[in-house]
Amino acid sequence: MSQIEIKVNPTVKDIILSKESDMIAFRRYLHAHPELSMEEFETTKLIAAKLDEFGIPYRLTKPTGVIAEIKGAGPGKTILLRADMDALSVQQMNDVSYKSSVEGKMHACGHDTHISMLMSAAYALNEVKDQFNGTVRLVFQPAEEIAQGAKLMVEQGAVEGVDNAFGIHIWSVGKSGTVSCPAGPSFAAADIVKISFKGKGGHAAQPNLTIDAAIMASQFVVNAQSIVSRVIDPLHPAVVTLGKMEVGTRFNVIAENATIEGTVRTFDPATRDTVEEALKHYANEIAKMYGGEAEVVYDRMTEPVNNEEKTANLVQQIAAQAFGEEAIDNCPPTMGAEDFGCYMTQIPGAFATVGSASDDDATQWPHHSGNFNVDENALKVGAELYAQYALAYLGQNEF
Repeated sequence: MSQIEIKVNPTVKDIILSKESDMIAFRRYLHAHPELSMEEFETTKLIAAKLDEFGIPYRLTKPTGVIAEIKGAGPGKTILLRADMDALSVQQMNDVSYKSSVEGKMHACGHDTHISMLMSAAYALNEVKDQFNGTVRLVFQPAEEIAQGAKLMVEQGAVEGVDNAFGIHIWSVGKSGTVSCPAGPSFAAADIVKISFKGKGGHAAQPNLTIDAAIMASQFVVNAQSIVSRVIDPLHPAVVTLGKMEVGTRFNVIAENATIEGTVRTFDPATRDTVEEALKHYANEIAKMYGGEAEVVYDRMTEPVNNEEKTANLVQQIAAQAFGEEAIDNCPPTMGAEDFGCYMTQIPGAFATVGSASDDDATQWPHHSGNFNVDENALKVGAELYAQYALAYLGQNEF
């Protein structure tokens, strides 16, 4: 595929580097003051105050979140840049100077870095707004961790009039400062499934008078994995994880009810449909075999993140020019989920990861760990990538 001729903006790089210490300080403040999904009220106020300081107009979304816009010198396309901003119900275990001040809450996935990187990019873009045509829409999104935030932002007009969307996730399995944005699937669709079995309870000494829900549930857990190994196309991966089962009331009572909860991860829409149908079929057939009943509730939570080819290629070009060819990484797709895919069902776009693991073991903990931390040298890479991508996209006419 032909490459689009682009040049990174040296002024943007200089501005971001000159404000790097401010960006890191902002990230540390956010890290010390985490807020859970749909509760990001103080975070929203802080973002709004920063935008006021920069002179960037914005509107607040409900219940939390901010949508801001930087208009260039003339009319043109509109590019959406997104950062999520919610923390997790995780107790921070590592001892850092900016440790969470809230018991049982922590920015254990790097959303504090996303906010600070996008804010730094916003400042730089606002400083050079006379050098581009079009509009940069900044979306500070709540509730990514519960897969609700992107839907809320779309419902409140985040993608109206937008031509392209770009997002970033800091990535603890990537070398600090590297950028990965291959075309095609990146993050999986994530669904939640709940299976309820109903039998007939009774005394443990009289099993012949009962229909044992524990037996039905156990058979289902064992057999459900054959959906992955024997039902779906092996060239289209899927994960079925049944992580919770509640059954029975005491040791000498045969269970009347059993409930199983789990998650399904897929990249391919047809595979997703197949797994959902198979789970329902297995549950109903197992219940029928034992004389019981089954109910399956299947909720589709996030869409897959599928990087559009032209957009992904442009991201890689920008990263190579801004940070060197050695900065380009090609991380394989992950069965982890990201609700950025919701935007991509509406408009084309791409989602990049920026590596944040240095040689220091403290930066190599996995996301959602109580010891999670990042190499803060990666922040300037993410901030510049946001800004340079916006300028490059608005400056070309090929897509």
